[in-house]
Amino acid sequence: MRIALVAAVLCATASAQGSKGSLMHATGTFNVKVLPADPSDIAKAADTGRMTIDKTWTGALTGTSKGEMLTGITTENASMAYVAMERFTGTVDGHAGTFLFSHTAEMLNNAPTKFDVTIVPGSGTAALKGLTGKLAITIADKVHTYDLAYELTTQQ
Repeated sequence: MRIALVAAVLCATASAQGSKGSLMHATGTFNVKVLPADPSDIAKAADTGRMTIDKTWTGALTGTSKGEMLTGITTENASMAYVAMERFTGTVDGHAGTFLFSHTAEMLNNAPTKFDVTIVPGSGTAALKGLTGKLAITIADKVHTYDLAYELTTQQ
């Protein structure tokens, strides 16, 4: 009886946690439009900028994303930083839903010192529930390519 109870508890715990997916890679390209947006009064006083993001994704990610970016730049040593939030709507390797990307980037003397674009844990919907990952972006000859290293945890 005790063994059956322990087995039942272990099965229930595994089911509640879901099963971990293996690391996958989704690659392709995207087109992006980044446009200035009207800053708030506080942003004007802080001398920070605000931009809108509008992307179309092709390849293993198919869909669109929309978001906003806040920027700060200095003129003395070419320091720059931005943070952004972007909602993707579409499919990842055929799995449909939405999720959020979170961006943070920094630059010093025109050289990148930090660039992170991650999927916000828990933000996936529909068939993208349980999606986590990190996006790498390469820009060459004005073409944006991506490599999304991701896991999709199955919910049981």
